[in-house]
Amino acid sequence: MSVREILLLGKENLYKISKEIREDQLEKAKEVVEDLHDTIMEFRSKYGFGRAIAAPQIDELYRIIYMNYDDNAIAFVNPRLEPIGDEIFEIWDDCMSFPGLEVKLKRYKKVRVSYKDLEWKDCTIEFEGDLAELMQHEYDHLEGILAPQRAIDNKSFRINKDKLGCL
Repeated sequence: MSVREILLLGKENLYKISKEIREDQLEKAKEVVEDLHDTIMEFRSKYGFGRAIAAPQIDELYRIIYMNYDDNAIAFVNPRLEPIGDEIFEIWDDCMSFPGLEVKLKRYKKVRVSYKDLEWKDCTIEFEGDLAELMQHEYDHLEGILAPQRAIDNKSFRINKDKLGCL
């Protein structure tokens, strides 16, 4: 088991753009995905939440996202995200990299993600609603963008006391 430290808001590597994985780095991608899995499962067992994590959050600047929700586990290698339609919604977003802080922002209601799986096969999946928001959040991590940078305005922040125990 390889539980890694989750970088917290303010750490320099959270603001850097991640590098694509090459096919000859697939073993490295699998190692990172295993670490992402172990880290999120440990976090979830301690705090009761956490559905996805991006490689930069464990200080790996690769374009990898790992989602684990409703008994579905998906590793996204080199994902490309595109909105489906123009419909957006507002949501209070949170993150394992800034536990307790929630940020009000806007996201697309539907998205399509093209990616490589861990066998280097091309895949595409579509998400709607909260999973679309989750994927946009994680994709932002690959671009070096955190939710506070997407806040609707300077009053779009609140503290969730139930999640402060994560610190």
